[in-house]
Amino acid sequence: MSLIFEYSFKPGSDPAELYALAVECGRFPDDEYVRSTFCGVCGKLDFIDGKISEYSNGWKTSRISPVALAIMRTAVYEIYFRDDVPPASAVNEAIELVKEYDDEKKIRPFVNGILNSVLHDPDLHRDNG
Repeated sequence: MSLIFEYSFKPGSDPAELYALAVECGRFPDDEYVRSTFCGVCGKLDFIDGKISEYSNGWKTSRISPVALAIMRTAVYEIYFRDDVPPASAVNEAIELVKEYDDEKKIRPFVNGILNSVLHDPDLHRDNG
C-alpha cells in the first residue's frame, strides 16, 4: 500500500525500479507478493481507477484522499486479479488499513461502500486481462 501511495506522486515511474529502490533502502525485505501486487496495480491502474470511479457516486479519484485511494487500489487489484486473496478478505483488510492510516472517519463507509459494490460487480467473474 505504501508503494502504491508513493507511486501516485510519481506517475509514469517504472514500478520495478521503485520497488527495487525501496528494497535496497531497507524499507522492507524483497517479497514476491508485494512486488507482484505493486507492479500489477501500476499496470492495471486505468482499469482499477475506472472501477473505483464507477462506484464512487460521482467522486473523481483526484478528490479521494491519497491514502484511501492507495488502499482501495490495492483491494480492487486483489479482488480482480489475485486468485490467492479471497475478495472478502481484501475488503476487510482495506477497511482495517483505512482505520489505521486515514483519520477521516467519513472515509470508512465510503471505502466500504465502493469495495462492496466492486464485490458485486457483474464483470468480476470475467477475464479482465
